[in-house]
Amino acid sequence: MLCVRHCHTNVHVRPFVIIAAAEKPVLPNAEAPPCRTHRSVTSASGHKQKRATDRPTPTIRRIRSSGRADGHCNELACRLAPAPRDNETSSSAQPQKPPRRRQQRWRKRGGGAAIVRGMSYGGSSSLAPGAKRPFEYGRTHVVRPKGTHKATIVWLHGLGDNGTSWSQLLETLPLPNIKWICPTAPSRPVSLFGGFPCTAWFDVADLSEDAPDDTEGMDASAAHVANLLSTEPADIKLGVGGFSMGAATALYSATCFAHGKYGNGNPYPVNLSLAVGLSGWLPCARTLKNRIEASPEAAQRASTIPLLLCHGKADDVVLYKHGQRSTDALKANGFSNVLFKSYNSLGHYTVPEEMDEVCKWLTANLGLGTSSS
Repeated sequence: MLCVRHCHTNVHVRPFVIIAAAEKPVLPNAEAPPCRTHRSVTSASGHKQKRATDRPTPTIRRIRSSGRADGHCNELACRLAPAPRDNETSSSAQPQKPPRRRQQRWRKRGGGAAIVRGMSYGGSSSLAPGAKRPFEYGRTHVVRPKGTHKATIVWLHGLGDNGTSWSQLLETLPLPNIKWICPTAPSRPVSLFGGFPCTAWFDVADLSEDAPDDTEGMDASAAHVANLLSTEPADIKLGVGGFSMGAATALYSATCFAHGKYGNGNPYPVNLSLAVGLSGWLPCARTLKNRIEASPEAAQRASTIPLLLCHGKADDVVLYKHGQRSTDALKANGFSNVLFKSYNSLGHYTVPEEMDEVCKWLTANLGLGTSSS
């Protein structure tokens, strides 16, 4: 769930809260699966609108009060129900026959349709090298550069969210030379919620660097990121970033790049230029030392890749201490080009000050300058 109050746009999204559901207990201090009602879309003029579907799934959601977890509203009458994937329609709605003059891709699962149109395209299956099972990823949203294309960054959303909300924010940033790719994670059972399914880049039992590692799930998501970047032109700089669980996946991808291998030992194929993590943590921190010390080449890559970590001291979902510990673990294991930025009153969401810092850092480390040509 994206929670942002940004100066570059008139869209305002307030912090999120956990719902109380009749069938499920309240989940304190955790990112939670998406709520199916009481959502709304805020237009550019600031007016709240209902989406024209039977069960709306907005791209950016207004939440009524501050809260603790991704994707929920503070409505006691709201019941917890599995949400269709971002690229699926409700089972009660019959898919329409695609117009002959438009290219469309239909998915059989759930009767939903993923439309290939403009800046988004349909879901796909990704299988990390050596993995036992494929993961079905949702719709991917692409923000094209407004100026000369110089860099491509895959940006990963948080637990229970989708790629749409972040793509709308990233489009407003003053970074005309960057192409943004915002995929949607597969829906899978999450141990943190007792096996309840929601969009997640990997399974997680605790939102910290001390959590048990779902190496197979992280390898699959890191491979999905690498696949999205692998088709970019050779002269384009490549990066990965994310928020919350997306930040954890981005940092894991950076460690795979440094090591030269995925967690399962298969080669990592992409040359990353940098990575960004907002309100996240570092997975597999306990094994990082052995991975980086495996070869001189790994130590060299670790020492040169720029990393930006940002965290709010008021974050009560992924605690501030986890951001600090992740930074310390990276620096202690050879990642010398790490910048950690903290924000005193920032909770588990983003603010203009943080996004301005991201823009300045990306501009400097990608050599973009100030020109949009």
